[in-house]
Amino acid sequence: MDLASDLADIVGERLSCSSAELYCYSCDASQVRGRPEYVVRPKDRDEVSRIMALAFEKRVPVTPRGAGTGLAGGAVPLKGGIVLDLSSMDRILEIDCSCRQVLVEPGVVRDRLNLALLPSGLFFPPDPGSSAMCSIGGLLANNGSGMHCVKYGTTRDYALDLEIVLADGSVIHTGSQVLKSSAGYDLTRLFIGSEGTLGVITAARLSVVPLPKARRLVLAAFRSPEEAGLAVNRVLSAGIVPAACEILDRTTVEVLHRCDPHLALPTADLILFEADGEPTAVLDEAARIEEVCLQSAISIDTASEAAEMEEVWAARRLVGAAVSRLDPKKTRIYVGEDVGVPVGMMHVLIRRVQEISEDAGIPAMKYGHIGDGNLHVALFVDLSDEAEVERAKLAAHRIHLAALDLGGTVSAEHGVGRARSSYMRLQWGGALDVMRAIKRALDPRGILNPGKLDLGSGTDCDTADAGAGL
Repeated sequence: MDLASDLADIVGERLSCSSAELYCYSCDASQVRGRPEYVVRPKDRDEVSRIMALAFEKRVPVTPRGAGTGLAGGAVPLKGGIVLDLSSMDRILEIDCSCRQVLVEPGVVRDRLNLALLPSGLFFPPDPGSSAMCSIGGLLANNGSGMHCVKYGTTRDYALDLEIVLADGSVIHTGSQVLKSSAGYDLTRLFIGSEGTLGVITAARLSVVPLPKARRLVLAAFRSPEEAGLAVNRVLSAGIVPAACEILDRTTVEVLHRCDPHLALPTADLILFEADGEPTAVLDEAARIEEVCLQSAISIDTASEAAEMEEVWAARRLVGAAVSRLDPKKTRIYVGEDVGVPVGMMHVLIRRVQEISEDAGIPAMKYGHIGDGNLHVALFVDLSDEAEVERAKLAAHRIHLAALDLGGTVSAEHGVGRARSSYMRLQWGGALDVMRAIKRALDPRGILNPGKLDLGSGTDCDTADAGAGL
C-alpha cells in the first residue's frame, strides 16, 4: 500500500492530496514557501499518534499546523511530506473554576476560549493581534503573548501540562494539575516555543485568572518615538506595572487614520497604557502614569468606557493589516519585524531602527509591546522592484543585528521558523548545540518540522529546503 492509502486508513476523507488544497498549505503569513504531498486532519490524539508512528516508520516529514497565522514560516512544510492540520481538534474539554484551570485541544481559538470563560469571570490573558484566529496550540508552540504580557506574562506562564505525541507516535504528559512541582525536568517549558520540532501538542491544561473589575486607558502623545520610549522607562522605574503598554509611532497612527478618519487618536508618537484591577487602584495607577508622562508628553488623554477602549484596542490589532493604506502599490514583508531588547534599551532600538530605515530608503512603521521590550517593525516594498526588495532584506538584517547587539533577541513572540533560523547561532552560540542534541534525542529521524530553528543535524529529512525567504 502507498502512503496515501495508509493515511486514509487512519483519517478517511480527512486526507487531501489535491493540488489546490496542497497549495493552500504551502505558506503562512510570511514570505516562506514549501509544498506538502499530503494534508491530514486528525480528530483526536489517537489518530495523531497513528499518523506519527506511520511517518516515523516511513521516514516522512511531518509539519504540525494550527490556524496558519504564523509570521516566520514555522508551519510551512519545507521538506514536503505531511501537513498535520490540528484545527479540527478544537474542543474545550474542561473548565474547572475552583482550580482556575481549563483543558483544551490545540485547535481551540484563543478568543473562543475567553468567550467560554466569560460567564465564570475568568480569562486567558495572552492576546496577540491575531487572537480572533490563532489557536492555543500555535500560541504554545511559539510562546506567543501579545499586548497584556507586561503584567500577565506570556503563554508559557499559563501552561501546567501538555499532552505530547512524540516523533515515533508515543504519548507523554509533561506536567500535571498542580501549580508547582520540583519533580524532574520541566518538560512543559521545553516543548513551549519548540515550534513543533520536538513533538505534537494534542491537549493542554492551562491556568486562567479572574477578569479585572475595572480598566482605564491612558494615551500619551510625544514628539518622537524615542521620547516615548524614555517615558516608558520612567513609568516602569517608578514601580508602575501597567496591564498593557503599547507604542504606535506617528506613521502607524497616520495609517490607522486612513482606515478610519474618525478614530480618536492624536497624530503623534503614542504610548497606550492600560491599568486594570480594583477600581480605586486603577484610578490611582492611571493618575501616577499621567504624572510621570507629563514630564515630556505633548498631550495626555484617558478613557474608561469599555466601548471607547475597545475602539482603540481594535485599531491597535488592525495595524498589521492596515499598512497597505500608506501605499497600495507596496506590500508589507515580514522580515526584521519581531525583535526584542531589554526594556531599558527600547529607546535606543527605536533610534537605530529609524536610522536603518532612512539609510535603506524603506519606510517603516514602528509599533508593538514596548512595555516588555518587543518592537514590531513593518517594512513595506514594491515586490516588483528587486533593488528595493534587496534593500529591505539588508535593513531587516541590520535590525536583527541591532537587537542582538543590545542584548536582545531576533524573535520575542512570533517564533523563529525558517525566516530567522540563520540567526540562531549568533544569538545562542554553543547553546544551539544543546538544542540540536535534544532534537536528535526526541526526533532521531528528523521528521518533525524539519528545516526550522537551524536544528538540522544530518538526519533523514535534513535536505535542501523548498524555498525560504522572499
